[in-house]
Amino acid sequence: MTRVIIHGSSGRMGKVLREKIGGLDNMKIVAGIDAVIDDSADFPQFSSPADCSVEADVVIDFSNHAAVPALVDYCCERKIPAVICTTALTEDCIARINEAARQTAFFRSANMSLGINALAKALKSITPVLEDRFNVEIIEKHHNKKKDSPSGTAVMLADAVNSACRVKKDYVYGRHGKDDEVKLSDLGIHAVRGGTIPGEHTIIFAGPDEVIELTHTALSRDIFAEGAIAAADFLAGKANGLYSMDDII
Repeated sequence: MTRVIIHGSSGRMGKVLREKIGGLDNMKIVAGIDAVIDDSADFPQFSSPADCSVEADVVIDFSNHAAVPALVDYCCERKIPAVICTTALTEDCIARINEAARQTAFFRSANMSLGINALAKALKSITPVLEDRFNVEIIEKHHNKKKDSPSGTAVMLADAVNSACRVKKDYVYGRHGKDDEVKLSDLGIHAVRGGTIPGEHTIIFAGPDEVIELTHTALSRDIFAEGAIAAADFLAGKANGLYSMDDII
């Protein structure tokens, strides 16, 4: 039985995780950490990692980027592996996670969907064939409550394209102006926000007389919870180090 602490247990994703894990036979929530205490929870809750002394095999984090550094310190001190699902992390925080992976196991991905990560892998395969003649643009759509723009997933997909390019591209965030000439060396990233869109990412390869579009649509938050659970199951008991969806796919 894998014992799980949810960091961000009262948030939207935390509640989805609670429902999903509650239906599993091989995983159990032993504690929740959140600034907001949810009276409906059937496990002990703590307002900060420092207050939590419950024994666990892994932490799943769906919180706020400002809360992640304290969690990283907690996991290092307690030697508990952690799946970091929170996005919009600062460069300093990412560097801290990379360093902390020497002390315990960490799993981090800009998107926990298996489909998105498979798409990123596919982009690395097709980009070298199209690079010399096709412009590349990424359009991402999310609900009107999303705080970061562009999404971490859009940047992740852009990085997947760029990693496969012989000549690295320059990221252009949105376009405005009458003299905004598009170059093959540009990679445009555009954000749309509205309503309750769970998440949609489209990568456009536009070449002479032909266009290729690859689109991933998240129809619910369940896919991110399921990816996090798969990551937690993978990570529990692993040696110190930094892991990602590439290790699962």
